[in-house]
Formats: sequence, C-alpha cells, structure tokens
Amino acid sequence: MSNAILQVFELGFPWQTQDPFLFCAYHLDHYPKGNENMGPAASLEGRNLGNDFVIKDGWRMYHGQTIPGFPSHPHRGFETITIVNKGFCDHSDSLGAAGRFGEGDVQWMTAGRGVQHCEMFPLLKKEEENPLELFQIWLNLPKKSKFVDPHFAMLWHEDIPIIKTDTASVKVIAGSYQGTQAPDPAPNSWAVDTENEVAIWNIHIDANSSYTLPRANSEVSRTLYFYEGSEIEIEGQTIPPNYGIELHPSENVEIKIGGKSAHFLMLQGKPIDEPVVQHGPFVMNTQEEIRTTMKDYGLTQFGGWPWQHPDNVHEKGKGRFAKYPDGTLVEKH
Repeated sequence: MSNAILQVFELGFPWQTQDPFLFCAYHLDHYPKGNENMGPAASLEGRNLGNDFVIKDGWRMYHGQTIPGFPSHPHRGFETITIVNKGFCDHSDSLGAAGRFGEGDVQWMTAGRGVQHCEMFPLLKKEEENPLELFQIWLNLPKKSKFVDPHFAMLWHEDIPIIKTDTASVKVIAGSYQGTQAPDPAPNSWAVDTENEVAIWNIHIDANSSYTLPRANSEVSRTLYFYEGSEIEIEGQTIPPNYGIELHPSENVEIKIGGKSAHFLMLQGKPIDEPVVQHGPFVMNTQEEIRTTMKDYGLTQFGGWPWQHPDNVHEKGKGRFAKYPDGTLVEKH
C-alpha cells in the first residue's frame, strides 16, 4: 500500500463517503424511448413499482410508478447536490420552486430546517433512447446551520468551469482548481468557508496517459471514485473500475490510465466532526432532534405540497429552466 492511498474499497449503492459528506449515489440508467407521458415506451411488467431498484433491461423506475424518479419526500439538516451529466431531472418543492436541469447542470439545495421535493426523470425523447447519468451527493450541515432557511439554486453547465489539459478535463463544481473557482455554493453551506476546502470535481482522463491530482492545502478528507474505465495505477497499485480510493490530502497523486479513458468523481472537505444521527431523509446531531423533526414534519409537512401530483413533472416541450420561490424565472436554451 502506498503512502498516498489510505484505503481502496468497492463501490456499492450508495457509495461510501467521509465527513463532511453523508451519502453519494451514482445513477446510470439506459432508459428506452419515451412515451407520450414522458415514461418508458416499454412494458413495466415484472417491476416492483414504487420501489424498483433492480437494474432490469438496464434501467430502474426507483419510486416512480409511471415516470422514473423520486416523488415528493422530505429532508432536514443537510444539503443535496445533484449533478446530471446525461438526461434530465425535473425538480419541484414545497417552497414552490421548480426546475428542469440536465446535460451537465447541477442543482444545489439546502434543506435546512425542512423542505419537501421531488426529483423525476422525464424521458423527453420519443425517437431515441434517454440515457441518464446522475450523482446525488449529501453534504452535511454543522449544528449551527441545521435550521437555516431552505435554499434552492441552479449551477448551469455553461457557468461551471472545465479546466482542460493535454490529457484531462476537470469540471469544478465546488471549490477551486489551479486558481479557478467554482460557482458560489449555497449561502449557508459548509462549502462557503474556503478554509473548509470543500471540493467536488468530475475528472475525465484520456486513455493511455497520466494525470496528477494536486494536493490539498490542509488536512481534509479526500475520496476519488473511479466509476468508468479500465484499470488504473496509482503508485504501483493497480485499481479496477467501480472502486473508491481514499487519498492522503497532502500529496500530489499521479494516476496512470490504461486502455480506456477513465472517469472519476472527487469529494473533498474538512470534516465537520460533530455527531451524526440519521433517520432516513433527516440528519441531525441527536436522537431527540430526530424525534422532534418527525413530529414537526407530521404537523407541518414542511410547508405542504403545492403541486397537483407527488411525482410532478413539467410540460414536455419545456426546456431547461429554474423557477425560484420568489417567482424569478430563468430559462436556458
């Protein structure tokens, strides 16, 4: 085992994470052509609809009944960062905010004191298949920020810097890379304080080449997720795809790439180092806070659900857009 590598582990569902991250799920679904209702133009027979996590025919419906995705559900006490590399996600929430994003866009949502939202995957193309590639990352909030106001923001693909070298490209979703800063994170995020050195990078490296991951400035947790490619080598150790690598943050790490291009997600940040008590979609510091949260949700529904359906999707012909709680509308073409 080299000095740079602290641990190598197989990627399951969801992926194993380190503080300040709570959770990371990688969704790769080869959805078929869509039908008139933006669902799969294919039989749903044999699927456990409502809880379909088995990759049958290359795709899953998740909790969706007619359109794949995650109908309305609550969160409190952390943030979700949703990166959609391929396909589209339709967002609706209890604040009245909504959006359709994809093809490289990122949504950053602070649940704070409580929000409901749904995340559905409309299959917009009728004449061709609708592949979806998506990461959802849960970034914890420190105790002082657990009850901040919920916040919803879009980081559009066009605004996210991609740093290219001769052999690699690095999409800087959070943090900074070689002096280039990502778009601002949510205002109450752990990522706001640059001393926490939170970084989320999507890294693509060419086949038969090498790349050096630059060291961090401080003692942070750093995990590299190798989710697509053939074998790679780090300091003499061969690592197959679908493995995670915990790295020592204070060293530059050279990665040698085999016969296929390699794709990585890197999560990095200073640990919050507080107790974590999780109950499903709620993450607090104590069991008592979890009990209070469940009571609060039962009484308030975190503002209720202003949409007609729990699996709300937007009009089929609508492009990428974000509608904010104050009514501000941003449309992308």
